[in-house]
Amino acid sequence: MELQGYYLGITMAHPTTLKVPEDLRARLAAQAEAEGKTPHAYMLEALREKAERADRRRAYLAAGAAALVEYERTGIAYAMEDVEQYILGVAAGKTPRRPKPAKAAKKKP
Repeated sequence: MELQGYYLGITMAHPTTLKVPEDLRARLAAQAEAEGKTPHAYMLEALREKAERADRRRAYLAAGAAALVEYERTGIAYAMEDVEQYILGVAAGKTPRRPKPAKAAKKKP
């Protein structure tokens, strides 16, 4: 039974043509071969990874913007050194004390 429009577990909605410079095409083909993939599969993977990286970056920036709004609302922050010690302790398999929040001084108008 042949499934139309189905490739490597991914439903293909629309074919897309890319005009790839010869030097890049050769590099991609060599890299794909080294990984035991077709150039097509290699490029799909690269495009997916790039899209996922862009999504993660947008989410990271949105989280930062939300954290800034929360800080501006509450004035509560954590000392960088305390956070760093906590993270390094967790990474070392220890159970460090959580950093204590510090209230920022209010700005004078």
